[in-house]
Amino acid sequence: VVKLVSLMFFQDVQIGDIVLGLPSNGLHTNGYSLARKLLFEVAKYSPETYVNEIKNKVGNELMRTHKSYWPAVRKLIDGQCVVALAHITGGGITENLPRVLPRGTAAVIELGSWPVLPIFEHLQQLGNVPQDEMLRTFNMGMGMLLVVPSAKFKKAQSVLERGGEK
Repeated sequence: VVKLVSLMFFQDVQIGDIVLGLPSNGLHTNGYSLARKLLFEVAKYSPETYVNEIKNKVGNELMRTHKSYWPAVRKLIDGQCVVALAHITGGGITENLPRVLPRGTAAVIELGSWPVLPIFEHLQQLGNVPQDEMLRTFNMGMGMLLVVPSAKFKKAQSVLERGGEK
């Protein structure tokens, strides 16, 4: 049984809404070309190379299964806590979040307000990649961004905590 829901993206987003981020567990679906170049060509790692900075073998890190956000998102939708969703894929936060915002609006994202996964820090160091390029290429530890009305923030936070999300 599939339950269809109607979300009124864009027009329901209001000035003062809050952007919440759901953490990623790795690269997910973006940045693999640059990651492979840095890991295999620049660093000369093999898939079996264990890298202390990422506490994993390179191949295992690249093959990490993409986290599903559906359980948390479904609960937030059912609770009418979310007015827009941005899956942080190719284009990173820089290009994906603006797609769900109404024309003429912008969001302020506080860098440093979430832990950046070691793989991203290591890739940035390997290639001396500028921060703006990292944010445009990788999810940087945020796999899904949720736009939540400020009046629903506490409820959304509670729903996420009960569901085991950070």
